[in-house]
Amino acid sequence: MTKKNSQTGVFIAIAIIVLWSTCLYFGLTWEIDYTSPILYVLILVQTHLYTGLFITAHDAMHGTVSNNKKVNTFFGHLTSTLFSYNFYHKLFPKHHEHHRFVATDKDPDYHNGNGIAWYFSFLKQYLTWQQFFLMAITFNVLKLFLPTENLILLWMLPGILATLQLFYFGTYLPHRGHHSAENKHKSRSQKLNHFLAFITCYFFGYHYEHHASPGTPWWQLYKKKEEYDLKGYP
Repeated sequence: MTKKNSQTGVFIAIAIIVLWSTCLYFGLTWEIDYTSPILYVLILVQTHLYTGLFITAHDAMHGTVSNNKKVNTFFGHLTSTLFSYNFYHKLFPKHHEHHRFVATDKDPDYHNGNGIAWYFSFLKQYLTWQQFFLMAITFNVLKLFLPTENLILLWMLPGILATLQLFYFGTYLPHRGHHSAENKHKSRSQKLNHFLAFITCYFFGYHYEHHASPGTPWWQLYKKKEEYDLKGYP
């Protein structure tokens, strides 16, 4: 298990939150121009930062944001809440069930079917009526002060796209199909390319490495990939 670095994990978590908040503020107050590439770049950047919020909450579930349990849990609750009102205390047990029962009927992230059915099964596991209720209240309050168009394009849409990003690169690709008996983690990894691995899902395309070393924070997974490739692991 990788030794945890409390300060680095916290600084990275804060950086993601600050960048997400800054881009969101700019997006919600900017006058929408469909002819400007800024709009589409901003949607993509905000989607990536939304994914970063969830990845930070995920790392908190493994205790890798901070050595201090209270600080670690605080960032877990904060980032999961910012990601469309997800509830950390509900995500935590489900994620550890995923690790314990990976790619089995007891795995809440797994579905033995096509990608579309799997995606909706994935959403069913994690979406709650409380989220929809809180999002609806927040939307209706914010639209009293901010343009509805901005709220939809730069607050809601990136969150939806981020769920697709997390599902496709962090769940579907790593766990779909058959896994050999030697692959005890029933996970596969994308080919070594740190740039693509980062922009697609914060190195979680290196998924075998995450399951083999869940105590390694996302920003150190690239080192595990290099190490495991040298050893010839799946």
